[in-house]
Amino acid sequence: MSQLSVKDISKSFGALSVIDKFDLELSMGDRHAVIGPNGAGKTTLFNMISGWIPPDKGTIEIEGLDITNHSPQAVTQAGLARSFQKNTLFDWLTVAESLRLAVQASSNVRFNFLQPARRFGGLQQRAHEIARQMELEPVFHREVRTLSYGQKRQLEVGMALACSPKILLLDEPAAGTSHAERATLVRLLTTLPKNVTLLLVEHDMDVVFGVCSQITVLNYGRIVASGTPEEVRQDPEVRAAYLGESASHDGEVAHV
Repeated sequence: MSQLSVKDISKSFGALSVIDKFDLELSMGDRHAVIGPNGAGKTTLFNMISGWIPPDKGTIEIEGLDITNHSPQAVTQAGLARSFQKNTLFDWLTVAESLRLAVQASSNVRFNFLQPARRFGGLQQRAHEIARQMELEPVFHREVRTLSYGQKRQLEVGMALACSPKILLLDEPAAGTSHAERATLVRLLTTLPKNVTLLLVEHDMDVVFGVCSQITVLNYGRIVASGTPEEVRQDPEVRAAYLGESASHDGEVAHV
């Protein structure tokens, strides 16, 4: 059984077809990227899978459970978490507070300010574990506003991991980061547990090729290619339209 099954989903806004008959099957532990130019429908696809907008037709299943048209909260409870393309952090919170609240949101524990903080030690311990996993321990007690942009992206991934998802959707996690920050992010993503399935939207090909073993290419909501990084890298239509023709003879491809 597939862990994530997307079957024949479509979405239009008025006369504009954004996603047209899209299919995707992911098994546990897959590392899969969706790439394509701006306006290809990538974020709309993520929004449908994560419950933020309904598809016009088609079905979405997590381990055989039909989550089509379910709310984002219900989709999260089914085992899927996501990050967003734009920063959604609260600058005045610390890293510790951000992670603790993310852990709390996925648990049945509710804070009571009349109770001592030690009553919530389990949440704090889990927040520490995620900070360690995302290499945020040195800034654990710093406010988000003081972090580098790369550290903020690491925190967003960490907050998505707080609910221990089966499936993790990351929408351009490397956007706005420096070369060194992207390298750190790639390294961290490659060390995610193998029982977490990763679906990634990303423009930076170093991130895509460094993390994912399968790639799907979208153009105006339609799949134009799908396969391994090498297969996609060598596809003439993909090279011309999405990866550029500045690829050298040794196979290295310029960023989109």
